[in-house]
Amino acid sequence: MNPPQMKNLTLLLLLLLLFSLHLTSVLSWKKDEFRNCNQTPFCKRARSRKPAPSSLIATDVSVSDGDLVAKITNRRDDQIKPLILSLSAYQDGILRLKIDEDPSSIPPPPKKRFEVPNVVVPEFTSKKLWLQNLDTKTLDGDSSPSSIVYLNEEYDAVLRHEPFEIYVRDKSSGKRVISLNSHGLFDFEQLKHKKPKSDQEEEKHDHDQYQDDDQDQDQVQVKEEKDEDENWAETFRGHTDSRPYGPQSISFDVSFYGADFVYGIPEHATSFALKPTRGPGLEDHSEPYRLFNLDVFEYVNEAPFGLYGSIPFMISHGKTHGTSGFFWLNAAEMQIDVLTAGWDADSGISLPSDRSRIDTLWMSEAGIVDAFFFVGPKPKDVVRQYTSVTGTPAMPQLFATAYHQCRWNYRDEEDVENVDTKFDENNIPYDVLWLDIEHTDGKRYFTWDRVMFPHPEEMQNKLAAKGRHMVTIVDPHTKRDDGYFLHKEATQKGYYVKDANGNDFDGWCWPGSSSYPDTLNPEIRSWWADRFSYENYVGSTPSLYIWNDMNEPSVFNGPELTMPRDALHYGGVEHRELHNVYGYYFHMATADGLQKRGNGKDRPFVLSRAIFAGSQRYGAIWTGDNTAEWEHLRVSVPMILSLGLTGISFSGADVGGFFGNPEPELLVRWYQVGAFYPFFRAHAHHDTKRREPWLFGERNTELIRDAIHVRYMLLPYFYTLFREANTSGVPVVRPLWMEFPSEEATFNNDEAFMVGNSILVQGIYAERAKHASVYLPGKQSWYDLRTGTTYKGSTTYKLDISEDSIPAFQRAGTIIPRKDRFRRSSTQMVNDPYTLVIALNSSQAAEGELYVDDGKSFDFKHGAYIHRRFVFADGKLTSVNLAPTSPGNSRFSTSSVVERIILLGNASRPKSAHIESTNLNVDIELGPLWLQRGRGSAVVTIRKPGVRIADDWTIKIL
Repeated sequence: MNPPQMKNLTLLLLLLLLFSLHLTSVLSWKKDEFRNCNQTPFCKRARSRKPAPSSLIATDVSVSDGDLVAKITNRRDDQIKPLILSLSAYQDGILRLKIDEDPSSIPPPPKKRFEVPNVVVPEFTSKKLWLQNLDTKTLDGDSSPSSIVYLNEEYDAVLRHEPFEIYVRDKSSGKRVISLNSHGLFDFEQLKHKKPKSDQEEEKHDHDQYQDDDQDQDQVQVKEEKDEDENWAETFRGHTDSRPYGPQSISFDVSFYGADFVYGIPEHATSFALKPTRGPGLEDHSEPYRLFNLDVFEYVNEAPFGLYGSIPFMISHGKTHGTSGFFWLNAAEMQIDVLTAGWDADSGISLPSDRSRIDTLWMSEAGIVDAFFFVGPKPKDVVRQYTSVTGTPAMPQLFATAYHQCRWNYRDEEDVENVDTKFDENNIPYDVLWLDIEHTDGKRYFTWDRVMFPHPEEMQNKLAAKGRHMVTIVDPHTKRDDGYFLHKEATQKGYYVKDANGNDFDGWCWPGSSSYPDTLNPEIRSWWADRFSYENYVGSTPSLYIWNDMNEPSVFNGPELTMPRDALHYGGVEHRELHNVYGYYFHMATADGLQKRGNGKDRPFVLSRAIFAGSQRYGAIWTGDNTAEWEHLRVSVPMILSLGLTGISFSGADVGGFFGNPEPELLVRWYQVGAFYPFFRAHAHHDTKRREPWLFGERNTELIRDAIHVRYMLLPYFYTLFREANTSGVPVVRPLWMEFPSEEATFNNDEAFMVGNSILVQGIYAERAKHASVYLPGKQSWYDLRTGTTYKGSTTYKLDISEDSIPAFQRAGTIIPRKDRFRRSSTQMVNDPYTLVIALNSSQAAEGELYVDDGKSFDFKHGAYIHRRFVFADGKLTSVNLAPTSPGNSRFSTSSVVERIILLGNASRPKSAHIESTNLNVDIELGPLWLQRGRGSAVVTIRKPGVRIADDWTIKIL
């Protein structure tokens, strides 16, 4: 065998070994493959610091360009170069703090620290409140002055000069809302050049002159040499990352006042309310919450370990103050401690004690301080404030909000056709069929295996004829094959991420030897977007959409299965500085590509696994490679709730679990919960048994069909909620306390959730469960979603449950729009009539909304939509227009009518209803609330009123 053949064989064996190790980890997740805090130098250093009065002071405080600016200096060490601080106020009670190195210092920093671009939306900067004068005074109890920044009528921000501290306070009471550096833990490691060996030896000689005589000089020398080595490189499990600028981490404490719990900072498979990670009562080896995008197989529950996404945004909520938030725009690895009361008992620091407080410690490997304080005070206020910075969620196409069927992998065109046909034969609607990596030619993206998929356009067109769509996978790892057009072009143009030596980074992933487009570069993002044109992506059609997987990025032979931290990106940015945002830029470029291919007419659909703040602007998210276990079903709810709080409304978990083979009961329960996920998709690993809905016996098929039908019935309601998220940032699926912020019983409840403001869902998370404990908050009543049975609010019920469904309730005082006719897909339901379900409160009143547009284009941005408010009061149901009516707005119309109005909780016995617009009377009868198999209590039903959904009208109950 000649040398080239030997080399190729060696590479092949290495690849097989890597794949074997990668797949072995599927069966047993190994914690030691990933770093803990003690193995992460910046985290270990930051955690070792003790709270104490800060040695930092703010000097040279002034107003410049509408901002408060200052220098941060260390009063105990004048050798530390000052930092530059700016405070900016924005509309709606938002404070922005930036702290960076001073470019004018002598000597200047060796390079500019990385600031994360393209996350803050451009329109946010126009909301800046320009400071005119400096308001400086000595506040009560302080011995040094502070500078005050106006936020709004209720709140202002305070910069304490000495010691350095920033806090937001309520003006009327003077009580704090959020503070930074109240415990003196702020630390900012400045960039430096590595000194020549001769300089290091001279410094060491000088240092040795001052060592105490009784010190062991040999031990000192070994320690100093070790510390010096660790400054310029770090090693983990055989991987060494260089640090060309030395340590550059930042850490500080943030305190939330009047808080009972804190939430957010996804993505972790943990409880919704974040549990303390450090302090009295916790063992020393407890870990902080890690934010570092990683490809984690079969992640474990109740662990602060970082998963596929990182959003450094935390929300506090409590009965005393309400809700506030803190966001650190930083894409480097981050670790966050939630501290128990008393952790700072020996610090000598006195903080206001008149309100409950939760302290946290934020630690990042690199970047700058670019932090945002949100004052709330209500839950929806904070979400709205945060999404005014990072953007509101994109408005999805209607089909994307329906049911998706996926598997790794549907084998060939015949398999696709058989699955599609079986859905119709079993009367189960679905909208999207997905293809994983095996559909490609040798895992080369933008290609097709022409043996298994010889006619991709025809395959897609057959689905489109039924109103269905297809999604194919396109990942960032690009096969290094000189005959592959994508690799050839990327290599020629220099579009790949570089290694520390400046060569194209070469890592291993599914195709084998792979390189990764540097999507930090806007030019490369534009090039990547062009790959999705019909000309470049041969075999794609307008009904084809995209799935971005493995974009953390995943590198099988890299440290922690990802890219080395010393890899280089556009502008000389180290990968350590932007790791958590790599997948975000890839997601952005893909979404832009789908928009460009249709000349900007149709909305894109792109699912991404890696996420960062702002990902909500580009598509949907799922919670990654979960497992067919009851605990993974349970933890999916807090994971989705956490994502929703941080702007990402369009999220879901793999129904049934990606790994393993679910028992039929678990699969059915997962469908019943999943039908209420914002993103509703079943997905499974290729080693699992086939699990399409009709493969588990007739009864289980019926139960899964019912669950999917629930979703399709409620599509008008879901679509309306997606529009609410698109305009306000308020999530589709919400924690109970977002709707009931003063009810303490809701603060720690993450097994039930709200869908919008009208539906409460309680999942079933245990095998063979016969009963469920359900807390129904609020003063008003609740109605069982299927039967109409009435339950009082502010009460916990022990309910009997059956296999038919999970507990779900409609809130009194709401109106829900439904579509009750079952079709093959959502696109075939467009002109179907509506049912309005009116749940009356104790005042015999209710209201709700309906949003309708063409379901696919951007015309809604120009006023082409219908938005109605339905109000029931004084025995009348009225439809009122909420859409703009200015002449410049194009109009969207529909012929759909209301075919049924259902009244729950009606106190009278009405006999007829009068339609005022047509002067007609229609009969009222008793009918079932739910339309399946005759289930449901008798309720008041107005049949065929015939009013158009787009019109103004009033119906009076007689």
